[in-house]
Amino acid sequence: MNSSVTLRDIAKALNLSISTISKALNDSHEIGAETKQKVLDYAKKHHYSPNRMAKGLKEGKTRTIGVVVCSLDNNVIAQMLDGIHKASTDKSYQIIIMQSKESEKLETACLELLYAGGVDGILISPAYETVNFNYLLSLQKSGIPVVLFDRLIDQIHTHKVGADNFKGAYEATMHLINNGYRKIAHLNTNTILSIATDRLNGYKQALADSGIEFRPELLRSCNYTGATTLNENLEQAIKDYMSLEDKPDAIFTATDQISTKCLVLLNKLGYKIPEDIALIGFTNTDLAEAMNPPMSTVYQPAFEIGQLAAEKLISLIERKNFDEGFETVMLPTEVQVRASSQPKK
Repeated sequence: MNSSVTLRDIAKALNLSISTISKALNDSHEIGAETKQKVLDYAKKHHYSPNRMAKGLKEGKTRTIGVVVCSLDNNVIAQMLDGIHKASTDKSYQIIIMQSKESEKLETACLELLYAGGVDGILISPAYETVNFNYLLSLQKSGIPVVLFDRLIDQIHTHKVGADNFKGAYEATMHLINNGYRKIAHLNTNTILSIATDRLNGYKQALADSGIEFRPELLRSCNYTGATTLNENLEQAIKDYMSLEDKPDAIFTATDQISTKCLVLLNKLGYKIPEDIALIGFTNTDLAEAMNPPMSTVYQPAFEIGQLAAEKLISLIERKNFDEGFETVMLPTEVQVRASSQPKK
């Protein structure tokens, strides 16, 4: 049985009209300070909470934001969600988080559920599998604002917030080259998303600018749809690299999970890092310092990406900058040098 206190109950208890109670709770200038305080005290004491659904219907808003991410067991995503939570809470919005598990089908199901639940807007970091963005486009057409974060695509015209992946990849590859490594392998993901293509292009540009020929056999794409598949792909890629006649002397890894798993696998397969092979990769793990050896990383401003994306979405929901053009914001990354990419001996 739901015995929650209603506006009618407060009105009856304080001998005031429902309209007066409602105005007092909404801090209306029509109600005197003393009455306002009396109503607020009573509401607090009796744990009154407004019916958000009814209020939402009346205002045409539910003050909820739907967030779709690939997975929650990912350092970068967790930090982005903290940023989203901060920006949303500051503006009195609630967030509903759903995970696509890198599946296009599951992603669409998440979006359908959020739409049915009446969210005011959608924040999405698309799944690696997704190639068809028609459902997102149809949501936009129906008047629901959509903002992309972390993984960006050209097919949708909206605000987009991510890291400067090209520059991060370029600087990581240049760091290896400057430390004497010339045969640099690259482990990426099999996706059309810009996050993968930008990092690949940054790597290729660094090689070109240093007069090093790009070798296709040193590029491998991993299947990202499940942990087991990813592990198997990675282990096979490392074995293939190390069985080459002209084997790589360094690896640049493109994602959080590939980076940490690659270091673990190299250790498991008995390779000394960086003596046998150096390593640097995109990852925001707090454990980079504690790994064996401490791992050089490309750090992304994940919290700030989430926070800014949520702020952009809320501004669209509240139509504060409806007449302004959409922005794509790329926040700078930072190469953090540790033992795994020390100068070649």
